[in-house]
Amino acid sequence: MKMGIKKMRNSKIIIIVMVLLFCFTVSGCSKINDLKVKVGLKNNDFEYIKQGKIEKIVIQNTRDQGFRFTVTDKKVINEIYDVLSTAKSASQKTSLEPDYTFEMDEGNNKVHKFNYITGLDKKDSGNFYGDGKTYIVSKRIDSDIINNYWNIRKPKNFKEVYYKSITNVLDQYLKGENKDKSVGINLKSDINSAKFILSTDLQDFNSDLSSKFKNVSVADKDKENYDIWLTISTEGYKSTMYKGIVSLWDKKTKIEKKYYIVDEYKNSWNFNITDTKPDKF
Repeated sequence: MKMGIKKMRNSKIIIIVMVLLFCFTVSGCSKINDLKVKVGLKNNDFEYIKQGKIEKIVIQNTRDQGFRFTVTDKKVINEIYDVLSTAKSASQKTSLEPDYTFEMDEGNNKVHKFNYITGLDKKDSGNFYGDGKTYIVSKRIDSDIINNYWNIRKPKNFKEVYYKSITNVLDQYLKGENKDKSVGINLKSDINSAKFILSTDLQDFNSDLSSKFKNVSVADKDKENYDIWLTISTEGYKSTMYKGIVSLWDKKTKIEKKYYIVDEYKNSWNFNITDTKPDKF
Protein backbone atom coordinates (compact mmCIF):
# COMPACT_ATOMS: atom_id res chain seq x y z
CA MET A 1 0.00 0.00 0.00
CA LYS A 2 2.82 2.35 0.94
CA MET A 3 4.56 1.51 -2.34
CA GLY A 4 1.40 2.47 -4.25
CA ILE A 5 1.12 5.80 -2.43
CA LYS A 6 4.80 6.47 -3.10
CA LYS A 7 4.35 5.79 -6.82
CA MET A 8 1.35 8.13 -6.93
CA ARG A 9 3.37 10.86 -5.20
CA ASN A 10 6.25 10.38 -7.64
CA SER A 11 3.86 10.59 -10.58
CA LYS A 12 2.37 13.82 -9.23
CA ILE A 13 5.84 15.26 -8.72
CA ILE A 14 6.81 14.38 -12.30
CA ILE A 15 3.63 16.00 -13.64
CA ILE A 16 4.20 19.14 -11.55
CA VAL A 17 7.83 19.38 -12.74
CA MET A 18 6.73 18.98 -16.37
CA VAL A 19 4.10 21.69 -15.97
CA LEU A 20 6.63 24.03 -14.33
CA LEU A 21 9.17 23.34 -17.09
CA PHE A 22 6.54 24.06 -19.73
CA CYS A 23 5.54 27.33 -18.07
CA PHE A 24 9.19 28.33 -17.66
CA THR A 25 9.91 27.51 -21.31
CA VAL A 26 6.96 29.55 -22.58
CA SER A 27 7.82 32.44 -20.29
CA GLY A 28 11.49 32.17 -21.22
CA CYS A 29 10.74 32.26 -24.94
CA SER A 30 8.54 35.27 -24.43
CA LYS A 31 11.27 37.06 -22.48
CA ILE A 32 13.89 36.18 -25.10
CA ASN A 33 11.58 37.51 -27.82
CA ASP A 34 11.02 40.74 -25.85
CA LEU A 35 14.77 41.11 -25.40
CA LYS A 36 15.39 40.66 -29.14
CA VAL A 37 12.83 43.37 -29.87
CA LYS A 38 14.39 45.67 -27.28
CA VAL A 39 17.93 45.39 -28.72
CA GLY A 40 16.71 45.65 -32.32
CA LEU A 41 17.28 42.04 -33.42
CA LYS A 42 13.56 41.54 -34.06
CA ASN A 43 10.41 43.57 -34.63
CA ASN A 44 6.76 42.77 -34.03
CA ASP A 45 5.44 44.80 -36.96
CA PHE A 46 4.76 41.79 -39.19
CA GLU A 47 3.03 39.52 -36.68
CA TYR A 48 -0.10 39.61 -38.83
CA ILE A 49 1.83 37.41 -41.29
CA LYS A 50 2.78 34.91 -38.57
CA GLN A 51 -0.83 34.86 -37.40
CA GLY A 52 -1.90 33.59 -40.82
CA LYS A 53 -3.88 36.70 -41.76
CA ILE A 54 -2.17 37.17 -45.12
CA GLU A 55 -3.92 35.32 -47.93
CA LYS A 56 -1.46 36.27 -50.65
CA ILE A 57 1.56 38.47 -51.37
CA VAL A 58 1.81 40.12 -54.80
CA ILE A 59 5.38 41.00 -55.82
CA GLN A 60 5.78 43.38 -58.78
CA ASN A 61 9.00 44.43 -60.52
CA THR A 62 8.92 48.21 -60.98
CA ARG A 63 10.85 48.21 -64.28
CA ASP A 64 9.06 45.32 -65.98
CA GLN A 65 5.29 45.17 -65.51
CA GLY A 66 5.29 41.62 -66.88
CA PHE A 67 7.53 40.44 -64.05
CA ARG A 68 4.85 39.94 -61.43
CA PHE A 69 3.85 36.95 -59.36
CA THR A 70 1.49 36.07 -56.55
CA VAL A 71 2.63 34.08 -53.52
CA THR A 72 -0.02 31.96 -51.82
CA ASP A 73 2.21 29.14 -50.54
CA LYS A 74 2.16 29.36 -46.73
CA LYS A 75 5.73 28.10 -46.50
CA VAL A 76 7.02 30.89 -48.75
CA ILE A 77 4.89 33.47 -46.91
CA ASN A 78 6.42 32.29 -43.62
CA GLU A 79 9.91 32.59 -45.14
CA ILE A 80 9.12 36.20 -46.01
CA TYR A 81 7.94 36.72 -42.43
CA ASP A 82 11.22 35.30 -41.08
CA VAL A 83 13.18 37.85 -43.11
CA LEU A 84 10.94 40.84 -42.33
CA SER A 85 10.60 40.12 -38.61
CA THR A 86 14.39 40.37 -38.23
CA ALA A 87 14.60 43.62 -40.22
CA LYS A 88 16.04 46.58 -38.35
CA SER A 89 14.13 49.83 -38.09
CA ALA A 90 15.67 52.77 -39.98
CA SER A 91 15.20 56.49 -39.46
CA GLN A 92 15.26 57.27 -43.18
CA LYS A 93 14.65 55.46 -46.45
CA THR A 94 17.10 55.18 -49.31
CA SER A 95 17.00 57.68 -52.17
CA LEU A 96 17.32 54.83 -54.70
CA GLU A 97 14.32 53.88 -56.82
CA PRO A 98 12.43 50.75 -55.66
CA ASP A 99 13.11 47.50 -57.52
CA TYR A 100 9.92 45.78 -56.33
CA THR A 101 6.61 46.53 -54.68
CA PHE A 102 5.00 44.13 -52.19
CA GLU A 103 1.26 44.00 -51.57
CA MET A 104 0.22 41.81 -48.63
CA ASP A 105 -3.48 41.07 -48.81
CA GLU A 106 -5.39 40.36 -45.59
CA GLY A 107 -8.74 40.25 -47.34
CA ASN A 108 -11.69 42.60 -46.75
CA ASN A 109 -9.89 45.27 -48.83
CA LYS A 110 -7.03 45.53 -46.30
CA VAL A 111 -3.67 45.58 -48.10
CA HIS A 112 -0.22 46.36 -46.68
CA LYS A 113 1.94 48.02 -49.37
CA PHE A 114 5.74 48.22 -49.32
CA ASN A 115 8.59 49.26 -51.60
CA TYR A 116 11.75 47.16 -51.72
CA ILE A 117 15.26 47.94 -52.99
CA THR A 118 17.46 44.85 -53.27
CA GLY A 119 20.80 45.09 -51.54
CA LEU A 120 21.83 47.38 -48.74
CA ASP A 121 22.22 51.12 -49.06
CA LYS A 122 25.78 52.35 -48.55
CA LYS A 123 24.47 55.01 -46.16
CA ASP A 124 22.58 52.47 -43.99
CA SER A 125 19.24 53.89 -45.10
CA GLY A 126 16.14 51.70 -45.16
CA ASN A 127 15.51 49.56 -48.24
CA PHE A 128 12.01 48.27 -47.34
CA TYR A 129 9.35 50.81 -46.48
CA GLY A 130 5.60 51.17 -46.20
CA ASP A 131 2.79 51.31 -43.60
CA GLY A 132 4.50 54.46 -42.31
CA LYS A 133 7.71 52.64 -41.33
CA THR A 134 11.15 51.99 -42.84
CA TYR A 135 13.40 48.96 -42.39
CA ILE A 136 16.82 47.64 -43.35
CA VAL A 137 16.22 44.21 -44.88
CA SER A 138 18.83 41.68 -45.94
CA LYS A 139 19.18 40.72 -49.60
CA ARG A 140 17.64 37.33 -48.90
CA ILE A 141 14.21 38.35 -50.20
CA ASP A 142 15.78 38.84 -53.61
CA SER A 143 18.37 36.04 -53.69
CA ASP A 144 16.60 33.32 -51.70
CA ILE A 145 12.92 33.95 -52.38
CA ILE A 146 12.25 35.97 -55.54
CA ASN A 147 14.90 34.27 -57.67
CA ASN A 148 13.92 30.81 -56.46
CA TYR A 149 10.23 31.46 -56.95
CA TRP A 150 10.60 32.82 -60.48
CA ASN A 151 13.00 30.63 -62.46
CA ILE A 152 14.52 32.98 -65.03
CA ARG A 153 17.53 32.22 -67.18
CA LYS A 154 19.44 35.44 -67.15
CA PRO A 155 23.00 35.65 -68.49
CA LYS A 156 25.68 34.38 -66.14
CA ASN A 157 27.18 37.35 -64.27
CA PHE A 158 24.57 39.69 -65.78
CA LYS A 159 25.83 42.74 -63.89
CA GLU A 160 29.36 42.32 -65.22
CA VAL A 161 28.31 41.50 -68.80
CA TYR A 162 25.64 44.17 -69.23
CA TYR A 163 27.41 47.17 -67.76
CA LYS A 164 30.88 46.26 -69.01
CA SER A 165 29.51 45.95 -72.56
CA ILE A 166 28.20 49.52 -72.35
CA THR A 167 31.52 50.72 -70.94
CA ASN A 168 33.39 48.99 -73.78
CA VAL A 169 31.18 50.78 -76.32
CA LEU A 170 31.97 54.12 -74.66
CA ASP A 171 35.68 53.31 -74.81
CA GLN A 172 35.39 52.98 -78.58
CA TYR A 173 33.07 55.92 -79.15
CA LEU A 174 34.61 58.59 -76.91
CA LYS A 175 37.74 59.09 -78.97
CA GLY A 176 38.99 61.93 -81.16
CA GLU A 177 36.36 64.62 -81.63
CA ASN A 178 33.93 62.81 -79.30
CA LYS A 179 36.22 62.53 -76.28
CA ASP A 180 34.88 65.60 -74.43
CA LYS A 181 31.19 65.15 -75.23
CA SER A 182 28.70 64.56 -72.44
CA VAL A 183 26.75 61.30 -72.56
CA GLY A 184 23.44 60.43 -70.92
CA ILE A 185 22.69 56.71 -70.64
CA ASN A 186 19.02 55.73 -70.77
CA LEU A 187 18.37 52.11 -69.73
CA LYS A 188 14.62 52.36 -69.17
CA SER A 189 13.82 51.63 -72.80
CA ASP A 190 15.60 48.25 -72.67
CA ILE A 191 12.50 46.20 -71.93
CA ASN A 192 14.15 42.78 -72.36
CA SER A 193 16.63 43.37 -69.55
CA ALA A 194 14.50 45.61 -67.34
CA LYS A 195 13.75 42.85 -64.81
CA PHE A 196 17.48 42.29 -64.21
CA ILE A 197 18.37 45.94 -63.56
CA LEU A 198 18.70 46.79 -59.86
CA SER A 199 19.08 50.20 -58.24
CA THR A 200 22.19 49.26 -56.25
CA ASP A 201 23.83 47.98 -59.47
CA LEU A 202 22.97 51.26 -61.19
CA GLN A 203 24.55 53.13 -58.31
CA ASP A 204 27.78 51.12 -58.71
CA PHE A 205 27.68 51.59 -62.50
CA ASN A 206 27.33 55.36 -62.13
CA SER A 207 30.28 55.40 -59.75
CA ASP A 208 32.40 53.42 -62.23
CA LEU A 209 31.43 55.78 -65.06
CA SER A 210 32.43 58.83 -63.01
CA SER A 211 35.86 57.38 -62.30
CA LYS A 212 36.48 56.41 -65.94
CA PHE A 213 34.88 59.20 -67.99
CA LYS A 214 34.51 62.96 -67.60
CA ASN A 215 30.88 63.60 -68.52
CA VAL A 216 29.05 60.28 -68.59
CA SER A 217 26.18 59.24 -66.31
CA VAL A 218 22.97 57.23 -66.16
CA ALA A 219 20.14 59.63 -67.03
CA ASP A 220 16.63 58.42 -67.74
CA LYS A 221 15.41 61.94 -68.53
CA ASP A 222 16.66 65.41 -69.53
CA LYS A 223 17.90 64.16 -72.90
CA GLU A 224 18.37 67.75 -74.09
CA ASN A 225 21.09 68.33 -71.47
CA TYR A 226 23.52 65.89 -73.09
CA ASP A 227 25.57 66.00 -76.29
CA ILE A 228 25.06 62.26 -76.79
CA TRP A 229 22.08 60.13 -75.80
CA LEU A 230 22.87 56.42 -75.37
CA THR A 231 20.24 53.68 -75.43
CA ILE A 232 20.62 49.91 -75.42
CA SER A 233 18.35 47.20 -76.75
CA THR A 234 18.88 43.63 -75.57
CA GLU A 235 18.28 41.41 -78.60
CA GLY A 236 18.81 38.01 -77.03
CA TYR A 237 20.33 36.22 -74.09
CA LYS A 238 20.78 32.92 -72.33
CA SER A 239 23.06 31.88 -69.49
CA THR A 240 26.18 31.81 -71.72
CA MET A 241 25.37 34.47 -74.33
CA TYR A 242 24.32 38.11 -74.53
CA LYS A 243 23.40 40.09 -77.67
CA GLY A 244 22.49 43.75 -77.80
CA ILE A 245 22.56 46.97 -79.82
CA VAL A 246 23.85 50.23 -78.37
CA SER A 247 22.70 53.40 -80.15
CA LEU A 248 24.32 56.81 -79.64
CA TRP A 249 22.44 59.86 -80.90
CA ASP A 250 24.46 63.04 -81.45
CA LYS A 251 22.28 66.05 -80.66
CA LYS A 252 24.34 68.46 -82.77
CA THR A 253 24.97 66.41 -85.92
CA LYS A 254 21.67 64.46 -85.74
CA ILE A 255 23.64 61.32 -86.55
CA GLU A 256 23.07 57.99 -84.83
CA LYS A 257 25.93 55.53 -84.38
CA LYS A 258 25.22 51.87 -83.61
CA TYR A 259 27.37 49.19 -82.00
CA TYR A 260 26.55 45.49 -81.98
CA ILE A 261 27.35 43.35 -78.96
CA VAL A 262 27.82 39.57 -79.06
CA ASP A 263 29.25 38.34 -75.75
CA GLU A 264 29.86 34.63 -75.17
CA TYR A 265 30.87 32.64 -72.13
CA LYS A 266 33.55 29.97 -72.62
CA ASN A 267 35.24 29.44 -69.25
CA SER A 268 35.15 33.25 -69.03
CA TRP A 269 33.28 36.03 -70.82
CA ASN A 270 34.52 37.11 -74.25
CA PHE A 271 33.32 40.61 -75.13
CA ASN A 272 32.80 41.28 -78.83
CA ILE A 273 31.74 44.73 -80.02
CA THR A 274 31.63 46.00 -83.59
CA ASP A 275 30.12 48.98 -85.42
CA THR A 276 29.07 46.75 -88.33
CA LYS A 277 26.22 44.29 -88.01
CA PRO A 278 27.56 40.72 -87.70
CA ASP A 279 26.23 37.93 -89.89
CA LYS A 280 23.25 36.08 -88.38
CA PHE A 281 22.84 38.77 -85.73
